[in-house]
Amino acid sequence: MTWLAYVLIAVALLAGIAIGFFIARKYMMNYLKKNPPINEQMLRMMMMQMGMKPSQKKINQMMSAMSKQQQK
Repeated sequence: MTWLAYVLIAVALLAGIAIGFFIARKYMMNYLKKNPPINEQMLRMMMMQMGMKPSQKKINQMMSAMSKQQQK
């Protein structure tokens, strides 16, 4: 009888881990779809909309600054 309790606890734990993984995966996919990471093309477009003339050097500087900020 005790072994049945241990088996049920183990099964419930594994099921909880699997369900949690799929829920977290679905949440992250929706989040990235709504908020895509910024790439060079998007940065160039934002600079042009602000009235700046984007040079490749400036874009590279901004991309490296953003990557350094994300690593912190």
